[in-house]
Amino acid sequence: MRDPSQTADRLAYPALLRELRAVLADGNVRVPERMVQPLPGGGTLFLMPAHDAQVAITKLITYTPANAGTARPAIQGDVIVFDIATGERRLVLDGPTVTARRTAAVSLLAAQLLAPNPDGPLLVVGAGAQGRSHLDAFAQGLPLKKVLVASRSRTSAQALAEFGRSLGLQAEAIDDPHAVLADCPLVVTCTPADRVVLRGVPRDDAFIAAIGAFTPRMAELDADLCRHFAAHGRIVLDTDHARHEAGDLIQAGLDLSSFASLKDIVANPPTHGRPVLFKSCGWAGWDLAAARAAMRRERGERKG
Repeated sequence: MRDPSQTADRLAYPALLRELRAVLADGNVRVPERMVQPLPGGGTLFLMPAHDAQVAITKLITYTPANAGTARPAIQGDVIVFDIATGERRLVLDGPTVTARRTAAVSLLAAQLLAPNPDGPLLVVGAGAQGRSHLDAFAQGLPLKKVLVASRSRTSAQALAEFGRSLGLQAEAIDDPHAVLADCPLVVTCTPADRVVLRGVPRDDAFIAAIGAFTPRMAELDADLCRHFAAHGRIVLDTDHARHEAGDLIQAGLDLSSFASLKDIVANPPTHGRPVLFKSCGWAGWDLAAARAAMRRERGERKG
């Protein structure tokens, strides 16, 4: 069993970015619809399988929003990795670590391809595990110098700002993310998505990665903000599966069938110049990419 630190060590962001691109280009990848089972008390059980020609994975996790702000993580579970040829279980990865790092890597890939102004400043709304992983990934993969952090918990915001400073960034906790939207061309929203956390008119060079909402009933972004991107910029989905999961966009009354996916963008990178909303809902294919990265690291260690 991999603990969180062992799993993270096998999921370096450069390796994840390579595997994300490879999975999108691999015609052998198969990703069934994930099973989503509501649980008593407001939690959810997710069963997410995927495979390519050599590796099969299943991610089995629970999502418990009530854990937000407690010592217990909102996401718990495992990613189990099998060798297709032999049927052997090869790895068991920590599910929350895989989720945090692969989601941040997907957002980073989208930002590298789509952000009109990747220098920042970066606004992070939500200071939990996803906020930390996104700050870490963006600091490694973009020419950032400054980050602002907003959270419903001032203590959590200050802790994430301190983490930003440990990465060599100018970083501060703020109280009102709406008030600084005009100052930040890079934005990540990564909250429990039980209420709107960002509204206003974005910059003409804005890139917003919204990753907290992953069901039709969840939303972080104000409907008018979503409609602004549809009318004046570009909306990109992480996968086609998001067309029936992206609560922010569904509640804004938008036609999701017209929006490109990240696979489309990787295949045909657009020219910059338009504000972009990147809506990420998650996909077992991203977990498969993480498993492939971990397997390559494992094989490299054995050879060494």
